[in-house]
Amino acid sequence: MSLRYRRILLKLSGEVLGGKAGFGIDPEGLKIVAAPVRVAVELGAQVGLVVGGGNIFRGSDPNIVSDRVPADYMGMLATIINALAVQGELLRQRLSCIVMSSIVIPQVTLPFGARMARDYLEEGYVVVFAGGTGNPYFTTDTAAALRALEIEADILIKATKVGGIYDKDPVLFDDAEFFAELDYDMVLERNLKVMDSTAVSLCRDSNLEMSVLDIHDENNIRLLLTGSPVGSIVAARRRVV
Repeated sequence: MSLRYRRILLKLSGEVLGGKAGFGIDPEGLKIVAAPVRVAVELGAQVGLVVGGGNIFRGSDPNIVSDRVPADYMGMLATIINALAVQGELLRQRLSCIVMSSIVIPQVTLPFGARMARDYLEEGYVVVFAGGTGNPYFTTDTAAALRALEIEADILIKATKVGGIYDKDPVLFDDAEFFAELDYDMVLERNLKVMDSTAVSLCRDSNLEMSVLDIHDENNIRLLLTGSPVGSIVAARRRVV
C-alpha cells in the first residue's frame, strides 16, 4: 500500500495511559496507545513514539519539590516508566519494540542515538523515546519535535482526546472554531494550545509537518497515513488563511 507518510513520530500525553482517572498506568490506557501504533505498523509505516510523564509526576506541586531542575528530572524518569509500560503492551501484541532514553540507564533502556534509532526503525522496530531531551526546562513536546527531526520523520503526530486544533477547548465551548489546515506562524500568533512554543518553532524552522488528531479512534491513523483528510494539519507555510 502506498503511504503518504513512511516514517512517523507519535506524541502522546502521559494522561492517556492513566485511563479515565488520568493518573497511574491503566491497562485500558495502554491499549488506547497501542492501537494506532499497531495500525501504523500493519500499514508498513515506521513508528517512533514519545510519551509524557504527567500521569505519574508533573513537578508542579511545591510541597513535593520546589526546585525546577530536580522536578524536571523526576518528570523525565516518569517518562521512562511509561515507556517501559508501553513497550510491554506492544510486545504483548507481538510488535518488535525497543526503548531508547536520553537519560542513560543501561540495565533498563538503550541510550539514545539518532543513527541507531533510524537503523532500528528501518528494521521494523517501534522505537519508544524516553527521558525527554535529557535536560531540564524542556517539555516532552519539545523532545517529540527534536526526536522527529533526528529520526528524519515525515510527520509529527500529536495525539489528543479531541478531533484536532480549535481556538479554545471544544469540550467546554460549543462555539469553538476548528482549524483543518493552518501554519506554524498562525499557531504562534494566536497562541493556540497545540504544543509549547519551542516545539512549534522547531517544526516551523525545519519545515516539519504536524498532524493533530483524536487518539481514541485508531482508524484516524489509517486515514492520515493513506492520505485522507483527518484532524488538523499544521505546515510550515500557510495553505489556508
